[in-house]
Amino acid sequence: MSLRSGLVLAGRIRASPRKSAGKPPMVLSLESPRGWPGLEDDQIAMSRDRAMKISTVNRCVEVLSNSMAVLPVYIMDEGTKERLKRHRLGRVLWGRANEAMSSFDYSRLMLCNQLLRGNAYGWIFRDQATGYPRELIPLPPDHVEPWVDRDGRLWYRFLHPRTGAVHDLRPEDVLHYKAYSEDGIRGISVLRRAALTLDTAQAAQQYENSTWRSGGQPSGILTTESDLGDVIKVPQPDGTVAEVDPKEELRKSWEAVHRGPDNAMRLAVLDLGLKYQPISMNNTDAQFVESNEVRVADVCRFFGVPLHLVYAGKQSYQSNEQNGIEYVNYTLLGYETQWSQEDSYKLLLPGERDKALRIKRELKVFLRGDTAAQAAFYTSLRNVGGLNANEIRALEDMGAIPGGDSYYASWNYGPLDQWALLSVLRALGKAGAEPPANGGDNDG
Repeated sequence: MSLRSGLVLAGRIRASPRKSAGKPPMVLSLESPRGWPGLEDDQIAMSRDRAMKISTVNRCVEVLSNSMAVLPVYIMDEGTKERLKRHRLGRVLWGRANEAMSSFDYSRLMLCNQLLRGNAYGWIFRDQATGYPRELIPLPPDHVEPWVDRDGRLWYRFLHPRTGAVHDLRPEDVLHYKAYSEDGIRGISVLRRAALTLDTAQAAQQYENSTWRSGGQPSGILTTESDLGDVIKVPQPDGTVAEVDPKEELRKSWEAVHRGPDNAMRLAVLDLGLKYQPISMNNTDAQFVESNEVRVADVCRFFGVPLHLVYAGKQSYQSNEQNGIEYVNYTLLGYETQWSQEDSYKLLLPGERDKALRIKRELKVFLRGDTAAQAAFYTSLRNVGGLNANEIRALEDMGAIPGGDSYYASWNYGPLDQWALLSVLRALGKAGAEPPANGGDNDG
């Protein structure tokens, strides 16, 4: 099934009838958050392309999208807490989402849409015989509109970007990851919520760029005691008459010689009694560095990304390690929870959900410390019987070994409900009873 043909057939493979057929839809409308008196939507809105030209935004989106894309996906039995090693969803969850995208590319695109557009939509192309998902196809957010019919049922209306065909997709066939939402139906992108901050950051970036395009030189004033006169009319070769402002022509001729990085510090030759007086301004007075740090921090707050991940702020191993843990717990965990719940409800069949199967993503890949800390962590869990050798090797992407499935615990510990019995046995052992074969108090 090709990507294009799958989209075209989106409306035709839905066999179930609609109870609301023939009734006009009741479209949900979400008013754009204003909160800034006097500003209209077109004044506070910022396009995705404009925002991605701001280095901090670009880095935040890249960090978040890559972080979610690299998380290992697995299916767990919530009853036994066992991970299923083989499942039919494996080919779309950790294989290829569709013929054009790997699971990494698909996940990265979906989070980019969620951050920059507020909503990420993925159409589930199912096998018509079994209902099993065969492909996950991302839909352009600008061409999808959630709406509710008069019976209160949610639908997703998709306008095909090439054919113009309109398809009403059932909610169980559309994965919908949304950003912050005021109604639970449609998300509001970070770009809209941070519009003023991003607009200020872009204006400062343009101002700095303009300064250096001018050779890093401040603007100034050309003065003369001569009368340059008013606008004069100059006949043109084609017979027309053009109005020429002597002051404007003088300004253009000055900028043509002295403006731009290639003309910086160039010697000026003045005649007609002209004098140049620069307007004092430098980067220190404008506090470029200080204001830039504030803008970077503001953007990072909106995205929930620590400063050290955008190569800003004070760099310290201990503080960065703690910030990394907070990034996982307070930013990535929210996305992982939302995605896992949406995936579990719409990708697993009802019978599988009834058996307590859930789709999850492994966040521990970002919580690993240095080698010594990781070794101490594994040792502690193995000594209390929390992990066996093969489970530790699996976490390190290593194969199983013979005897690695056995769990071990220390003889120095025992269950509280058997404490009296264990105390008597231990006392008898110290009084001359036969010690255990593994050495008694040693780990066994």
